Amino acid sequence: MIENLDPKQAWDLLQTDPNAVLIDVRTAIEHGFVGHPPKAIHVAWKEFPGMQLNADFIAQVQQHAPDKAAPVLLLCRSGQRSVDAAKALEAAGYQHLVNILEGFEGPLDANQHRGNLGGWRFHGLPWSQS
Repeated sequence: MIENLDPKQAWDLLQTDPNAVLIDVRTAIEHGFVGHPPKAIHVAWKEFPGMQLNADFIAQVQQHAPDKAAPVLLLCRSGQRSVDAAKALEAAGYQHLVNILEGFEGPLDANQHRGNLGGWRFHGLPWSQS
């Protein structure tokens, strides 16, 4: 089963469980230039050009999260790629998967802008840019 937590709940879990691992599944450009939470490990689910699936996704996650019983939190832009990545990890035997609702930037507002209605940054949680 894949658990859904809002950004604040996810941050709390990361602070209280030393075994929890945060995987940022966005593209390298999103991770570096848009920003990312502290200690987020970048493993792209899809990558440019063409937004092709990362064929090595599971193996790359396993390098950073070898304990399949430990919490693995997944973050993307708005919460969709992270669900797809969680499903793939579930099929690979991971037992405690967490999708971070709203993602890093949140949903689109009426003006087609992100960051105004939700997301990691919207909630004032720590982040940085590379």
